[in-house]
Amino acid sequence: MEKTITATEAVRKFSEILNAIKYKGNHYTILRGKKPVAFISPAEEHLKERTLGELKGLLAKLPHLGDEAEYFEKDMKEIIKHQPAMPEKSKWA
Repeated sequence: MEKTITATEAVRKFSEILNAIKYKGNHYTILRGKKPVAFISPAEEHLKERTLGELKGLLAKLPHLGDEAEYFEKDMKEIIKHQPAMPEKSKWA
């Protein structure tokens, strides 16, 4: 079960939250200033392999860039432009 809680609530109920994660498999999104800042879930889930079918859900959980998207795109293009060229042949082959 996914739940959303504030950072204050997470601090006050941390032990209770850990028990709910461990024994019930709950997932928590922690908010600070009404914005998600952390996600807590059972540790075993992070160790298992993901499927392509889960990709859409994982992408939906990523934070949106909003107004910063244009600046991010510009920075990425600049980084790509200055990447060193890959060698045609490996030195180790």
